[in-house]
Amino acid sequence: MFTLNSRSTVLVGLGLCTFFLSCSSPKQEARQAPVLEEEKVNFPELVKELTIYEVNIRQYTPEGTLKAFEAHLPRLQAMGVGILWVMPIQPIGIEKRKEGPEDLGSYYSIRDYTAVHSEYGNVEDFKALVKKAHAMGMYVILDWVANHTAWDHHWIEERPDFYTKDSLGAIVAPNPDWEDVADLDYDNEALHTAMIEEMLFWVKTANIDGFRCDVAGEVPMVFWNKAKKALDKEKDLFMLAEWDEPKMHRDAFHMSYGWTFHHLLNAIAKKEANADSIDAYLDKYTATYALEDIKMNFTSNHDENAWNGTVYERFGEGAETFAVLASTLQGMPLIYGGQEAGMDERLPFFTKGEIDWSELELADFYTTLIRLKKENKALWNGEYGGPVQRINTKGASEHVYAFYREREGNRVTVLLNLSDEPQSFQIGDKGSFGTHRDVFTQQDIKISKDEDFPLEAWGYSVFVD
Repeated sequence: MFTLNSRSTVLVGLGLCTFFLSCSSPKQEARQAPVLEEEKVNFPELVKELTIYEVNIRQYTPEGTLKAFEAHLPRLQAMGVGILWVMPIQPIGIEKRKEGPEDLGSYYSIRDYTAVHSEYGNVEDFKALVKKAHAMGMYVILDWVANHTAWDHHWIEERPDFYTKDSLGAIVAPNPDWEDVADLDYDNEALHTAMIEEMLFWVKTANIDGFRCDVAGEVPMVFWNKAKKALDKEKDLFMLAEWDEPKMHRDAFHMSYGWTFHHLLNAIAKKEANADSIDAYLDKYTATYALEDIKMNFTSNHDENAWNGTVYERFGEGAETFAVLASTLQGMPLIYGGQEAGMDERLPFFTKGEIDWSELELADFYTTLIRLKKENKALWNGEYGGPVQRINTKGASEHVYAFYREREGNRVTVLLNLSDEPQSFQIGDKGSFGTHRDVFTQQDIKISKDEDFPLEAWGYSVFVD
């Protein structure tokens, strides 16, 4: 049972094993931190205090081009964004396009791995974008679709042996719902070599800093491990797996999706779970993941926004509250491009949409969260941050989640009301008594023994000492 003093939960709780004296597993004992040659700092340490930001080129601007997005880089730099995850930029398949030939098709139906979709620009535009982002202190990782290709990818004709076939020898889709793409067969080791070469193209040509790997668990780990070794010979890269299993972290990936926690957040918002459910999640998490395994915490992304609803549809007035939780728990927070503008529209998956940038109503909110993580070691990612310690809240309902994280004398305290009703409680942790600065209001707040602490519906307070 997850006990002790804690605080709010969202997404991943990486460093929690230090919180349990007996939670180390054989896996954790066997894995050592990487030895850095010549004191060179590598990933994941390079991103220990950073936040990741997803860029949907098609939907980001009216033009839907790389050059048009580039104009937003100074604004993102000012927010403090550390990593830009750029969704697929390659040409999109036309044959069997899911919504019909008149529509734009899926970003994840790749017709040519080493080219840029003409509607977005060209390779030189992407190189310029990466170079400018680097100059502003941001990393760039590219979305990579290794599981399948478009039906009009040149491999279909040139290397049909790269594809999965049915009993009659016909190439098949990965599943019945993805009929717009053809499944790749990783039993063929020649495919491994060819795919790694395609990935190396972008490292060598555009100097990218890593990959976000689509449906990574559908591709054999033997390939990802082989790819990571080959890519590392060219450049140290940051690897993100779109999958939610500990196996992704053994060799190939630094970070994986926090789908389990994301689904828990949605359940809490729908009153199908409550704040106490977070403890059970953290218990299970700490038993299966190692300290250095980073989970990506999010309230939205391109899939969730397009198919399951905006953060306001799913979280209602608690959207900011859940974002605070996702940003302060162990793990790296994700911001989906447009969230800082208070985006309340679903961006379509197969056609052109557009983000309304006229008001950046939540830019200051996200800037505060990004800065909070950067400036406080307690909130750093993976093994570099502090463990979750839940705070006893006397008189609170099961909807209140309070916790602190502490590292090297640095402490951040988070109080969350994960319900649509006001809450009042007493903080029963003497370490929390005293005067603290609220990071959002910049006011000093005094917490005393036996004194009620109120939180309005979906209220949140984040304190630093």
